[in-house]
This record gives sequence, C-alpha cells and structure tokens, in this order.
Amino acid sequence: MTIALTGGTGFVGQTLIDRALAEGIPIRALARRKQAEREGISWCAGDLGDRKALAELVRGAQAVIHVAGVVNAPDAAGFEEGNVRGTRNLIEAAAEAGVQRFVFVSSLSAREPAISLYGSSKHRAERLVKASGLEWTTVRPPAIYGPRDREMFELFRAAKWGVVPVPSQGRLSVIHVDDLAQLLLALVPGGEGIAHRTFEPDDGRHDGWSHAEFARAIGWAVGRRAMVLGLSPRALHRVARVDTALRRHRAKMTIDRASYFSHPDWVVGHGSRVPQDLWHPRIETREGLKATAQWYREQGWF
Repeated sequence: MTIALTGGTGFVGQTLIDRALAEGIPIRALARRKQAEREGISWCAGDLGDRKALAELVRGAQAVIHVAGVVNAPDAAGFEEGNVRGTRNLIEAAAEAGVQRFVFVSSLSAREPAISLYGSSKHRAERLVKASGLEWTTVRPPAIYGPRDREMFELFRAAKWGVVPVPSQGRLSVIHVDDLAQLLLALVPGGEGIAHRTFEPDDGRHDGWSHAEFARAIGWAVGRRAMVLGLSPRALHRVARVDTALRRHRAKMTIDRASYFSHPDWVVGHGSRVPQDLWHPRIETREGLKATAQWYREQGWF
C-alpha cells in the first residue's frame, strides 16, 4: 500500500511519516520545497493549487490522507484558497486517479463555523469531502500538542516565564500528535463503521480540561508553578490587535483566533468518538506534556 499525503512537512505530517515508515508503509508526500531523501518516502514538488503535482501525488496510491491546511491567514481569502479550493483540487485528483479512500483532517472548529474564518473554511471543506463520492472519513482533532509543534510552544515558553495566559472561561479537549498519527493510519483501511463518518478524538479525559487546569499542567511539565492569567474575550481581542500590529503576518494571536479561543466549549462530542477496537489514546496528557517540554529543551527552543 502507498499512501498519498499532504502536509507532510508540517507538525502532524512529519509525525505521521515517522509512524508510517516505522510500520513499513510507503508514503508519497507533497512539498513546496525540496526535501531530504529518506527511504520509504517519495516527494512530489508542488502545492494544493498545482493540479499536475496533485495528479502525480495520487497516481497509484491506495489512499489519501489530507493533512495540509491553512491555520492562520490575514483574511477569508487565505483560508478559502488553502482549505477549501485546495481540498476540492485534491478530491478531484483522487477521483480522476481512481483513488477511493480519502481521510480528511479537519478541525473541531468546523463544528462552529460561524465563530471563525478558519472554522468556516474547514466546515466548507468537510461539505466538499462528504459530497465527493469517495469513501471518506473526517477527523476533527481538538488542540494538538507534541514535539515539533510551534503553536502550543507559545504556552510552554510562557510557563517558563512563570505566567500562562489562557481564556478565562471554557473547556477544551487535547490530543498528542503521536496518538493522532496512529489514528489516521488506523483509518486508512476504511470499511464498515469507519467510512462516511466524522470522528472527534482526544486524550480520553472525560469532559476535557478547563483552560486553567491545562495551563497548570503545562507549568508542571516545564517545572514551574506558573500563574494562570485568565483573559476575557475582550482582553483576547485586545491582545490580538497588539500582536497583529507588532508581528503583522507572523502574529500568533489574530482576531480570528481570539474569536475561536473565546468560545466556551471545545470539548469533543462523546457521540463522535472512535470505536475502541480500532483506536484509543495511549499517551497520558501530563506525561505527554512533560516529554514535549523535554523535547523543546533538547532542541534549544526555550
């Protein structure tokens, strides 16, 4: 079996490649820039807007795992291009090549499309997948953490300084990137009970974490008794305006993200859980956070 993969150079994609190659599964992956050669993986030069590259990517593959997406953009057009048109292009390439199995990595934000431009774009991409005629499965991960991640790293670094800013209210679910990668590979064979389903995986913690609980867990992981700084929706939007003014297109906290983070319920739906006989999380979150903090130290990120 060969899996066609998008997003292979990103945080989730790199972990998935490591896991697939460890299991002896060949990968053909899309990349904008030239990548180092590695046994078991072949790279296709191009992006989701390059139909020729997508045709090469899916040729002879037995399944597609679509991980690539835009998580931060200055406007709706950026999300539309990366998450909606890119998904449509890949669906069309898979259908033309006769590749039926399609595993799509969406986001929990797609559950509330009116809240953020990102969530809205993921929701529209999900609709395209559902209407594709392919044997699809959609995965809506909650907050993902683990080695290589640069988004959650901001909270780890803040914890090292002794203060972790988080939304003042609400709850969230989380998942370790390695658990997510294992799930995506487990879904590739498809079949009854898996195809045409949308799953919301997490770390197995019932009703998720309060933002304060998760912030304290990150503090424990880096060895600090960090103070939790709870921010109201108004404060989050104020931070977003400052961050955007200072870092412009490199801003981590945008207005769109502030709107997303302000929503009080990002806990996975219990009716959308993955069947236990197929997959279950293996990494306990506190230990996973501690190992992630150690990885950041070893890489000199702190």
